[in-house]
Amino acid sequence: MEPVLAVTGDVLLAADLAGVLPPGIRAFFDPVFFRSSVLYDEFVHRLVVRVFRGAGLEAATRSPGTVEEIAARAGFEAGRAWVPLDWLLRHLADRGVIQAGPDPGRGRWFRAGGAVPLVDPEPVKDEQTRLAPGWLPAYELAETVARDYPAFLRGEATGEAILFSPARFRLWLNYFSNDNALYAVNNRVGAVAAEQWLPRGGGSILELGGGLASGATALLERLDAAGRLGELREYHFTEVVPAFLRRGEEALRARFPGAGFLRCSPLDMNRPFGEQGIAPGTLALVYAVNTLHVAHDLELTLAEIHRALAPGGQLVLSECVRPWPGQAIYVEFVFNLMETFRAPRLDARYRPNGGFLTPEQWTDALDAAGFGEVRLLPDIGAIRNRLRTFYTAAIGAAPRAA
Repeated sequence: MEPVLAVTGDVLLAADLAGVLPPGIRAFFDPVFFRSSVLYDEFVHRLVVRVFRGAGLEAATRSPGTVEEIAARAGFEAGRAWVPLDWLLRHLADRGVIQAGPDPGRGRWFRAGGAVPLVDPEPVKDEQTRLAPGWLPAYELAETVARDYPAFLRGEATGEAILFSPARFRLWLNYFSNDNALYAVNNRVGAVAAEQWLPRGGGSILELGGGLASGATALLERLDAAGRLGELREYHFTEVVPAFLRRGEEALRARFPGAGFLRCSPLDMNRPFGEQGIAPGTLALVYAVNTLHVAHDLELTLAEIHRALAPGGQLVLSECVRPWPGQAIYVEFVFNLMETFRAPRLDARYRPNGGFLTPEQWTDALDAAGFGEVRLLPDIGAIRNRLRTFYTAAIGAAPRAA
């Protein structure tokens, strides 16, 4: 059967990355991964077109307008709809489906030059099923969210109600899993980086926003394989959502029975750590997978991490990293519905928008918080000129000496 999409330049270019990706993570980014990434990007694109038409945006973009003007024409809720709508319009403009341009007096404008034809997403999903069904949890989540997108834009439902209703808990169990190939790559890259950068002799590790424990599982398995599990004084798994914390703890205790080093408790990264039982200067490693980009006040959270680390301690983040400022990334289609994702406290120096940060923005944020020795695994700065759609990296840093 012929593929839905021709093998693109990005996929062909992926073979060249063997010389750029470090050996420890090279196996995670095989041709199947890159082909699946292209397919998922196309699947999300076809869902975006469906939302664009279903939400009445063809009529609202017949004449040029800013995001705010188009939202008003379409009858969307002022304010809350702007970030997701801006992302939808930028995505379609980047694909050449609609037109866009700068207006010095009003900001960027968008216009649909004509009818935007629907393209069926199902053939893409079918090809993904044949190629690597481990990506399907991401498809199911995006497809489910797309059905409710127009209602969100019109203010008829909150993003949190759409994403986290009890009936959709299963979607997150499947998504935040090492069986979900799209998500698992962050856990695997993060585990490699954390094992490499954990100070010799180990100590205590604090994981922030541990979710359903797929990241913790990957890291503990990596430490075990490296013969370093015995170096742990404590692995403190934390999560602010009670249902996630409960499931995460159950998963960890089942996977590592009798692990005396394991501690599980709630922790809110948006509040001072000290009042939540984290003593200053006690941690060898603070670890987080796809978590810190939703910190409401990144400056505060990084300051708390800095305070909690012992001399020689390390911060390791595994993040979806935005290669270029303003680039629309397919994962944002879902997560733009979350207020914590789209509306943090902004900072002109390093956080001009909600969601994901660029390598330079992470470096500037960490530098402002008193961290040095910032490094990325892999070096997205060296990759992005060759492959624009590479988003995965671990970021390490250590507090600068006083």
